[in-house]
Amino acid sequence: MPRHAAYVPQGVIPAVLLPFDNDLAIDEVNFRKHLRDVAAVEGISAITINAHSTEVASCSFEEQRRVLEIAQDEIGARLPLINGIWADGSVEAARIAKMAAQGGASALLVFPPAPFTLGQSPAMALAHFKRIADATDLPLIVFQYPLATGQGYPKDTLLKMCEEVPSIRAIKDWIGNVPHHEWHVRTLQTLPRPVNVLTTHSSWLLPSLVLGCNGVLSGSGSVIADLQAQLFRAVRKNDLAEAKRLNDRIEPTARVFYADPFVDMHNRMKEALVLLGKLPRAAVRPPLVKLERAEIMRIRQALIEAGLLDKNARDAA
Repeated sequence: MPRHAAYVPQGVIPAVLLPFDNDLAIDEVNFRKHLRDVAAVEGISAITINAHSTEVASCSFEEQRRVLEIAQDEIGARLPLINGIWADGSVEAARIAKMAAQGGASALLVFPPAPFTLGQSPAMALAHFKRIADATDLPLIVFQYPLATGQGYPKDTLLKMCEEVPSIRAIKDWIGNVPHHEWHVRTLQTLPRPVNVLTTHSSWLLPSLVLGCNGVLSGSGSVIADLQAQLFRAVRKNDLAEAKRLNDRIEPTARVFYADPFVDMHNRMKEALVLLGKLPRAAVRPPLVKLERAEIMRIRQALIEAGLLDKNARDAA
């Protein structure tokens, strides 16, 4: 059963990775270890699963159910679980939502349907979210993509969604435009029924947080949740010197994780966890492919610059 429908997504929320065996089956043993490692970080408020970071696009419905079962068993008593809703159609999205609610999720992160790349209307966006909201009373997080993708929701559409779907309690903001991002923060968080802005602008996290976001929801939290939690606290305390110090440590990881091609970001994070001795392998499902050694060495150097890996480990493994 759900932890509680009154949960409001906020704070530092890492999106964990999903380890695979060499045969590309879910590596349940190391997934459990990864969950425990991230959940042990002081200052995080929830964990996200079945999202980009867990390569959800390559996971079947049953695999997504199993991911939730494992997370619920391993850390569900300690932290709220946010379950991603990745589906091209609203009926399937509602089916996943029901599964997640039955499996103990505390909130749902709703990805935009892929057909929206060909165009959308406010009525379509509302129909999608209302179908999901009718399936469960869990809080919904709107994943706000850049408008150029076609999958982002224009301002008027987003306001209409927040007004007509009361279970929308937050957005995961990837709008990629600073003035538009600031509009989200100023407008959504001051609505009569506030909607929290959870930034996922991980490549420019400090300026994003300074604008007043009420949280962070990021795949890089699978590697640097502690630095994100410290940065979030420093910004909340208006401690600019500490925030800049932490940002200087985060910057090398952001530089390598979010390099082109962007789709490899979580592939790179898996390699980082291998370098840190936290995963045995960085297997990814096609169409993703194993990174070249030169890129892995750049990730190693970034971890050293961030103070996460001893410089003497530069040539190890």
